[in-house]
Amino acid sequence: MRTWREMRRFPFAVQLLLVNQLGVNTGFYLLIPYLATHLTENLGMSAAVVGVVLGVRNLSQQGLFIIGGSAADRLGARGVIIAGCGLRTLGFGLFALGDDLAVLLAASVLSGLAGALFNPAVRAYLAQEADDRKAEAFALFNVFATTGALIGPVLGSALLLVDFRTSALTAAGIFAALTVAQALVLPARQVRPAKSSVLADWREVVGNRAFLAFALAMVGLFTLENQLYLLLPAGARQATGWEGAAGIVLLTGTLANLALQLRITRTLKDRGARARWISTGLGVAALGFLPPMLVAGGSGEPDGTADIMLGLLPVLVGALLLHLGVMIAQPFVMELIPGFGRPELTGTYYGIFYLASGVTAAVGNTVVGWAMDAGGGDAAWLPWAFCALLGLASAFGVAWLHRIGSLPRTPEPAVAATA
Repeated sequence: MRTWREMRRFPFAVQLLLVNQLGVNTGFYLLIPYLATHLTENLGMSAAVVGVVLGVRNLSQQGLFIIGGSAADRLGARGVIIAGCGLRTLGFGLFALGDDLAVLLAASVLSGLAGALFNPAVRAYLAQEADDRKAEAFALFNVFATTGALIGPVLGSALLLVDFRTSALTAAGIFAALTVAQALVLPARQVRPAKSSVLADWREVVGNRAFLAFALAMVGLFTLENQLYLLLPAGARQATGWEGAAGIVLLTGTLANLALQLRITRTLKDRGARARWISTGLGVAALGFLPPMLVAGGSGEPDGTADIMLGLLPVLVGALLLHLGVMIAQPFVMELIPGFGRPELTGTYYGIFYLASGVTAAVGNTVVGWAMDAGGGDAAWLPWAFCALLGLASAFGVAWLHRIGSLPRTPEPAVAATA
């Protein structure tokens, strides 16, 4: 109820974008987690071909964030959001109807391009509409996104009892409904005529050294957050010998996000500089990798339920700390980004931020994967130690940028108002 009350305090456009993100994540997660299984088991494709299809989708999205951001600035975020949802509808529809590799690659490109369009556009629109309540708006945004990420896999697994095509068509239908909803009721914002070329805008953003340094410092946040789907589930399975342990790790963190995200942001937003809380969040996230590291590589199979729960406990503690760190830092990160440049380039800043973060996080994940392969036996602690050190390095990086005055000024603490 608190979430809904807080949501109603925002303009209608913000409320619609929050519901939109719930639908976006529901549609995405009811399909994408099961795509690889469909390609291998139903279509008989090799692992290499599956890797190409999934890689093309990811590259189309990560590599084109800058296009979506610039389009939002020049054409208006509303139109770009609608176009992105429409393209995702087409892409997911092709996944349902196409068994040929060329069709599947086209579906991957379209669905990836869709994300590249509406992700920066939604954040730019949200930042502009939320005004001086950006942190709370992005906290709510995370809550609705997390809810969708929880509903999606459950709905997807149920639909797969019918077949993959039904699941894909349902996902496409969700995005079609979102497209119509945005077109009918999302208010249009006036777009100021551009006074420079797109390339000049890109040069301006890329030439902002403080912004690039901040984006580089955020590599820790995005790399560590991705370990919710890589290192932590693997650690849970290894510690317990039970495949279902990975699901418990994800569910625990998701429920914590739903219960605590908004409370954390509202408590912290008027208590010190944003950089302080971003650094704190990164530090807490880094600490989340220490409990699993201390028990990594433990020998022996668990004997009964009690042993399974004891083996899972350090990983659950780590996952909760990681989620807590992300909940502390992420809304304030999103709030700071528009402050690095002109309001007319808000979308471009978000686009380039996600492009830089995506590339650097991909490198970080590659190192984590290498450490997982190399860290057998006595070196099982290696990937956990790397993640902890990376998080602490990012925390110190943000603190240093704040100390030298490179980060945007944030709103002064608000005076409490009586009801």
